[in-house]
Amino acid sequence: MKILIIGSGGREHVLAWKIKQSPLVKEIYCAPGNGGISKIAECVDISVDDIPALIRFASEKKIDLTVVGPEAPLVAGIVDDFEREGLKVFGPSKEAAQLEGSKIFAKEFMYEWNIPTAGFQKFCIIEEAKEYLRQVMFPVVVKADGLAAGKGVIICRDFIEAEKAVDEIMAERIFQEAGNQIIIEECLEGEEVSILAISDGECYCLLDSSQDHKRIFDDDVGPNTGGMGAYSPAPILTEKLYKTIENRIIDPVIRGMQKSGTPFKGVLYAGLMITFDGPMVLEFNVRFGDPETQAILPRMKSDIVELMLASCDGQVGNIKLEWDKRSCVCVVMSSGGYPGEYEKGKEISGLKDAEKIEDTVVFHAGTKKEDGKIVTSGGRVLGVTSLGNGIETAIEQVYNAVDKINFERCFFRRDIGSKAFKWVSHRSQVTR
Repeated sequence: MKILIIGSGGREHVLAWKIKQSPLVKEIYCAPGNGGISKIAECVDISVDDIPALIRFASEKKIDLTVVGPEAPLVAGIVDDFEREGLKVFGPSKEAAQLEGSKIFAKEFMYEWNIPTAGFQKFCIIEEAKEYLRQVMFPVVVKADGLAAGKGVIICRDFIEAEKAVDEIMAERIFQEAGNQIIIEECLEGEEVSILAISDGECYCLLDSSQDHKRIFDDDVGPNTGGMGAYSPAPILTEKLYKTIENRIIDPVIRGMQKSGTPFKGVLYAGLMITFDGPMVLEFNVRFGDPETQAILPRMKSDIVELMLASCDGQVGNIKLEWDKRSCVCVVMSSGGYPGEYEKGKEISGLKDAEKIEDTVVFHAGTKKEDGKIVTSGGRVLGVTSLGNGIETAIEQVYNAVDKINFERCFFRRDIGSKAFKWVSHRSQVTR
């Protein structure tokens, strides 16, 4: 088979890495790719939003399956466009992708199908939003309705912070048209986890759990980012809780989309808060999470290409996934200044030394090749990932690898995976 992967981040690198392991695959292309992906796939200089050019390339190269990484082309309707040309593509339709493309759509869908989530109000007029804020209990969460690269969520502790968030999103347009409308919702308390499901529109299978770390600094301090690291599995999820999430959240989404006439194919990502009252949905994404995928796929023993083809062909019900029982931790190394302004073109050293560490892979996110060197080209630069027998071992190995890599003003969190300790300790005490 010939596979085309669309995207240029760490998620696309791990997808290429996993897809390459399939005996079904002979050639892999990636548009546009990055410095790390270029070692395992042929990178093609086509932007992710140039859908006509991507279609022409897939047709000319006789691509057997296209895998769409980022959310923007999915929300723009790339799957519909590819399918109209008779090209097989893994991902949801434009209508189904509104689960991520519009937070208002997702919220109203959840209310319609009785899926647990925080209470909310939507606004398209600034003064109405501010008037509402004068009546609510704090903290609250202010969210841009549209796509904002994982940064359109602002947690506000008081009226002053909330008013500023409304102004930034709706008046200053920091997220551009994504801020045409906003939602203001109650702030849920608990611990976050991520659950991904692969669906063919009717049947689905759940991937193993993971936990992302959104805030830029240790101890979950600072602004939200696209994700500073992740680990899998998340020991907070007991078998009972896992089943509750499936029955109350994942299954109702797949059934609701099907009954609404927009069956969901591809990856459904549920970002959840485990509250005192049970799991509640923070957000839905319609593609593999980044960096959760870097922590999940190294643990998947099954052939991911078979799973993707099953999603396209209505055969997910026949798939049984196998998992490595070891823990996996991914630490994101970012450019100094991220998620704000940052510099590019910084040479990266130590990559080969890091990958000499047992069961460690360095996934590239914001990198490119320049004069034979690998240099930075984005905010999130690398996802250093290690497998280990237990979360403590995986953490030790991954930070050993991280410490061998350097580039000017590089930054990373030192506490990725540490939230797992209390749950592992609690389980061992219960067992004894």
